[in-house]
Amino acid sequence: MAAVTGVFAQTAASGQPPGPPAKIGTVTVKFVGVANVSEQVVRANMALREAADIDEATIDRDIRSLYKTGLFEFIEVKREALPGNIVNLVVEVTPKFRVLAVKFEGNRAVKSSRLAKEAKTVANGALDERQIKTDSEKIFEYYQKQGYNQAQVTYAVDRDRNTGFGTVTFKIREGAAVRISAIKFVGNDHVKTRKLKKEMDTSSWHMFSWLTGGGRFKDDKFEEDLDKLRDYYKEQGFLDVELAEDKVSFDYPSPSKLVITIRVKEGRRYRVGDITFSGSKLYPETLLRLLPRQKKGMVFVPTKLDKDVEGIEDFYGREGYLDTRVRLVRKPNLKTNNIDVEYQITESEKFQVESIKIEGNTKTKSIVIIRELVLGPGDVFDSVRMKISKARLENSRFFDDVNVTPESTNIPGRRNLKVALKEARTGNLTFGAGFSSLEKAVIFTEITQSNFDLFNRRSFFQGAGQKFRLRLQLGSQSSEIVLAFEEPWLFQRELALGFQIFRSTSEFNSTFYTEIRTGGQIYLRKRLFELVEGTLTYTYEIVDIKDVAPSAPASIQGQAGQSKISKVGFSLLRDTRNKIVNTTNGNRIELITEVAGGPLSGDVNYYRFEAKGSQFLPVFEFQDQVLAFIGRAGVVENFGKSKSVPFFDQYFLGGPQTLRGFEFREVGPKNSLGEPIGGKTYGFFSAEYSFDVVKPIRFAVFYDAGFVNLDAYDFNPRNYNDNFGFGLRLFVAGAPLSLDFGIPLTSDHFNKKGSQFNFSFGTRF
Repeated sequence: MAAVTGVFAQTAASGQPPGPPAKIGTVTVKFVGVANVSEQVVRANMALREAADIDEATIDRDIRSLYKTGLFEFIEVKREALPGNIVNLVVEVTPKFRVLAVKFEGNRAVKSSRLAKEAKTVANGALDERQIKTDSEKIFEYYQKQGYNQAQVTYAVDRDRNTGFGTVTFKIREGAAVRISAIKFVGNDHVKTRKLKKEMDTSSWHMFSWLTGGGRFKDDKFEEDLDKLRDYYKEQGFLDVELAEDKVSFDYPSPSKLVITIRVKEGRRYRVGDITFSGSKLYPETLLRLLPRQKKGMVFVPTKLDKDVEGIEDFYGREGYLDTRVRLVRKPNLKTNNIDVEYQITESEKFQVESIKIEGNTKTKSIVIIRELVLGPGDVFDSVRMKISKARLENSRFFDDVNVTPESTNIPGRRNLKVALKEARTGNLTFGAGFSSLEKAVIFTEITQSNFDLFNRRSFFQGAGQKFRLRLQLGSQSSEIVLAFEEPWLFQRELALGFQIFRSTSEFNSTFYTEIRTGGQIYLRKRLFELVEGTLTYTYEIVDIKDVAPSAPASIQGQAGQSKISKVGFSLLRDTRNKIVNTTNGNRIELITEVAGGPLSGDVNYYRFEAKGSQFLPVFEFQDQVLAFIGRAGVVENFGKSKSVPFFDQYFLGGPQTLRGFEFREVGPKNSLGEPIGGKTYGFFSAEYSFDVVKPIRFAVFYDAGFVNLDAYDFNPRNYNDNFGFGLRLFVAGAPLSLDFGIPLTSDHFNKKGSQFNFSFGTRF
C-alpha cells in the first residue's frame, strides 16, 4: 500500500485558472524502522529529481518501481509546500527484514548445499514468509523423491529488530529412506491385481528403479493413482466403486520397507439395458440402432457410450447435418438392475461448404494447407472429412495447434470451413556424438527443415512443405556427408520428387581396404493403391576401393580403384506398423528390384531382386509383450560383359543388424585367408520376443539365422549360421539404443570367435 500526503498552499476550489506546475525543491529519503537498505538503492529506482516539475504519473511509477524490488513493506510520499510554488518531497520507506542466513537442521542423509538448491530464500535477500513456506514444501517434495516418505519439514524465522535481519532455519526430521516392497489390494474380486497395478504410477521397487525414479512413495502421485483406479473400475462397469483414502494402510515390516494395502469396495457391475431413440425424423430408428457399439446386455462402459454419441453425430455429420446434437440419458432400471439408455437427437438443416478461411499461417503457404484438406467449396459439409482434414494437418507436423471448424455465413445452408493454425518450429540444428560396436566413436551435425521452401529466401527458406536435410559425420572408422531434398507434391499432385547427394568413407568393412562411395540419387514416389506406395529411383555412384593392403586377396586387389555404377530401381512398400520405434502391432513388406549397367552405361552390369518383411504380434497386454519376426531374401546376378558382381555390392551377413552372435560380415563365403568375399544369394530370419521392464526400457530374447551362398539363385540353406541371445532396448538422448549379447549356435571354422556384444542406434525392422 502506498500513500501520497502533504500540505497544499492552495486548492482548485477558488475557481482560478491553474497556474504553472509546482517545482520539486528537495527529495529526501526517510527510513521507517531499521535501514537495512542503502539510500542509493532507493534513489536508483526513482526518477524524481530536484528542480523538476511535479508529475503525479512519475511519482506513481516510482512507488511501483520501489515495490517491484521486493525490499519494502510500505512506501509513502509526503509533500511540504513552500513559497514560490516549491514542494519538498519526503519518500518514507519501511524496509522488509533481510535474510541474514539460511540454515538446515536435522538433515543427515542430504547435504545442506543440496537442499539449498530447492529453496529460493537466500542470504541477503528479502525475507518473505510466503516464499519460505513454499521452500519448505519443495524440500519436503525432494525428500519424498529420495524415498523419505516419513520426512517432516518445518521452519522458524528469528528476526532481529535492531539490525533488520532475520535467520531462516529449516528444521528437518528425515526418518528412514523407504522403498515400496509391495502393493496389495483387498476386495478386488472381479479385477486382477496386476491390471490395477498397471494403472498406477506408484510401483514397488525393482532393479531399474534407480534409473526410472520408481519404488518411492509420493503423496500427490498416490492420490492421482487412486483417481485412476476409480476411473478404471468405472470403465469395467463398477459405477459405485469406493476406494477411500482413509482405508489405505501403510505397513512397515522394516524401517526401510513399505507395504501399501488398498481396500476396494467394488459394488455391483452394471450392464446396458434397453436402448431407445427420440427426436429422429431423417432416419428410421431401425437404422440408428445399428450405430451404437454398446448393445443391450453389454457391460456399461461410460467412455464407449460417449463414443457412441459421437458416432451418431458423425453419422449425421457425414451428410452435412452439422448442428445435429445427441444427448445421452441414463435411466437406472430398478426391475432389471441395469441402466437403460436413451439417445435424444436434435436434428439440424443440411450444410455445404461456402469457402475456406485460413488463419495463423505466418510462414506456411496457403496452398500447402489446402492440399491437405479433403473438403472444398461446394462440397457437402462432411464433419467426418473435416476431422480427417484436421488429422492430416496435424500429421504434417508443421503446426503446434490445429483447429478446423465450421463458420457461420449469411447464406442459408452454407458454412465456411475455418482453419486456425499455430505455426510450429520445423527446422532443427543438432550436434552430437555417439559410439557403436561397429563404427566406434563418431561426432555429427545435422540440419533438417521439414517445411522447406527452396525459392523463398525472405522467409528463411520456409513455407512450401518441402524436405531438406544436410548431415555431416566424422568418426574413427567412417565419415559421411549427405545433402537431401524432397518436393512431396510435384505439380500439386501427391507425387514426391526428391534427390540426395552423398559421400561416405568406411574402414570397418574390411581390414584390407577403405571403401569410398560418392554419388547421387533422384527418385519419384507415389501411393499406388490402399497402403502400397511405389518408388522409382535412379542412382549414379563412384565406388573407390583404396588403400588396399599388399596381403589383400586377389579378388579385392583386382577391383582396386574406382568403379562407376549407374542403376535404376523400383520398390513397393506397404507399412502398417503402429510405431516405427518399439512397434507393438502391424507389419512392413518391401519388394526391391534394381538394374545396373546395360543401356544405363557404367562399369558393371547386374540386376537385383530382394524382399524384406517384418510382422509384429502383441502377445499379452501386460508389459506390452510383443513377438516380432523378420524375413529377408535376395539375389543379385551379373549379365552382359560383366564377369561377376563386384564384391562390394554382394551380400554379407553378421553384425548388430543381422546375425548378432557373429562379427560384422563374418557370415558367408570366404577365401582361403578367411576374408569374407560376399555372395549372390542370401536368406535371413529373426524372431524376437520383448517386453517392458519399466518404460522406456524393454528386455528382448532373440534368435537369428541366415545364410549367404556364392552362386545366384542358390537358396539352399545348407551353410546356414544361427545364434540366440538377449538384450535391452532403451532411449538415449531421444534416439533408440539396442544392447545385444549374441551367442552362436551353428557356425563354420572361420567365424567361431565366441559370443558377441553389440550396441547400436536405430532399429532393425
